[in-house]
Amino acid sequence: MPRPITVTLSHDIGVVEARRRVRDGFGKLSSSLSGGMMFKFSENWTSEDQLTFEAKGLGQTIAGVIDVFPQHVRIQATLPNALAAIAEIITGKLEKEGTLLLEKK
Repeated sequence: MPRPITVTLSHDIGVVEARRRVRDGFGKLSSSLSGGMMFKFSENWTSEDQLTFEAKGLGQTIAGVIDVFPQHVRIQATLPNALAAIAEIITGKLEKEGTLLLEKK
């Protein structure tokens, strides 16, 4: 059964910088979302601060949205059956990669 996940990442780099980092770092985040499996991602910025994405692979689909806010970034996705069993691992990887992506440098 598909499983929805939500990861919220706090930041203090401002919305403009957070948006830039999400744009530049989506590849790392998408790798975490797919659990290392071969999925082909497509992305679309539906507004200045919202990225929708979809990934297809192994007969499965991942769909989700990333919203960029002034003090946090929220990643919401629905994992397919093949990944639902490892949702906690995927959530942990997203939190780790997202925190690294958004940390103040």
